[in-house]
Amino acid sequence: MTTARLTVDPHFAVGRIDRRVFGGFVEHLGRHVYDGIYEPGHESADAEGFRSDVVELVKELGVSTIRYPGGNFVSGFRWEDSVGPREERPRRLDLAWHSTETNEVGLHEFQGWLDKVGSDLMLAVNLGTRGTLEALDLLEYTNIAGGTALSQRRIDNGRTDAFGVKMWCLGNEMDGPWQLGHRSADDYGKIASQTAKAMRQLDPSVELVVCGSSSAHMPTFGEWERVVLTHAYDDVDYISCHAYYEERDGDLDSFLASAVDMDHFIESVVATADHVKAVNGSSKSINISFDEWNVWYIERFHGVDKIEGIDNWPVAPRLLEDVYSVADAVVFGNLMISLLKHSDRVTSASLAQLVNVIAPIMTEPGGIAWRQTTFFPFSITSRLAQGEALELKLDAPTYSTKAYGEVPLVDAVATHDAETGRSAVFLVNRSQTEAITVTVDVSGLGDVAVLESHTLTDDDVYAKNTLEQPERVAPSANESISIAGGELTITLPPVSWSAVSLG
Repeated sequence: MTTARLTVDPHFAVGRIDRRVFGGFVEHLGRHVYDGIYEPGHESADAEGFRSDVVELVKELGVSTIRYPGGNFVSGFRWEDSVGPREERPRRLDLAWHSTETNEVGLHEFQGWLDKVGSDLMLAVNLGTRGTLEALDLLEYTNIAGGTALSQRRIDNGRTDAFGVKMWCLGNEMDGPWQLGHRSADDYGKIASQTAKAMRQLDPSVELVVCGSSSAHMPTFGEWERVVLTHAYDDVDYISCHAYYEERDGDLDSFLASAVDMDHFIESVVATADHVKAVNGSSKSINISFDEWNVWYIERFHGVDKIEGIDNWPVAPRLLEDVYSVADAVVFGNLMISLLKHSDRVTSASLAQLVNVIAPIMTEPGGIAWRQTTFFPFSITSRLAQGEALELKLDAPTYSTKAYGEVPLVDAVATHDAETGRSAVFLVNRSQTEAITVTVDVSGLGDVAVLESHTLTDDDVYAKNTLEQPERVAPSANESISIAGGELTITLPPVSWSAVSLG
């Protein structure tokens, strides 16, 4: 039997877990909004047209802050289109996803949906085809209580109270040549700094996210962060990271180790930000908003989903509707472990996305809504991970991967909440063939017992939940757990994700 060992000690904290790390992302893309969260003709639709079955699943998922309305969509978005009487809102071509946007669901409606699911709004401004003035107009519309033309317009549109949006993204993926209004790091850094300064003049309380690299594999990665932060360091609070992972060419070993890449990405951006901090002689640190992350089969999008043609602009087409396997969910859970391991600097994150589009929740028009395999690691982690993330001492065997070299077979993180006395351990087994027995030294936690356990695995690592079999895969209690003499012992099946709550 392969074994591993780790030590959990609350005296060695990485950082307090910010609840915003369990954020989500809703973009006007495919069937995310229309036929996803919003389907007026559905039997579960409420008076505003939102599917109540989806609302309940999003609440169960436990998302905190939700980034909106994009994504690539935002770089062609005119926010004014999304407010006011619905019958007067224009239909627009969305160049990012080659679709037609009806603007039937706009800013007010989306905030109403957020109120239903209990999440906070995180807004992105268009710095692709628009600029500082339009960002100021949107900020005035949302955050000024009254007494101005734009705040009065909001009131006239049915909302007396200000939205009070705290967190703002200064554009989206401006390093990407695919982005409308793509700029060099120097040009983007200048407009981001200018816009941030202006927004703070209007509302000094806002928290601002500047665009980092859209991938650690971009040719400009590292230098982009340095140049952008050289311009905007004193004006912003966060720099963004985006990362998506997929199994390529049947290389499951490397795919299961994807979190190694996320770890390196985070640590590289932190190092670059701290370099600029030193050069500037600044006393503040820039944190990371990892505001797009997930498993996404991008090759399938380009080969199957991508819409083209001058006369082909559908409304709410089926785009990016990846169906996730057990292996995908194990990688997904490992990415959450990576985010928590860096809680000292990753204090905001957004799962991209929530419904239908590379999502943990799927819907069928007129039919059911169901949980994908990736739903479970998110919902369980967001519920159990409280207090502080702990630095673990991990001793585990390694295996060889084509993409990342020698990688530990086990990855893990632990959390501890001093107020409640509860702790949690999250683990993955990356081995395709071997179960691994992990011994966890929990003596530092005092006299604790196992409160609950969850393991996600299957004999078929490619098993999925589908419309035909929506409950094919679900986590179960781990029957191998025992605790005695200050040691927790758990056996992890091959290709598995596990969570254990202690108290």
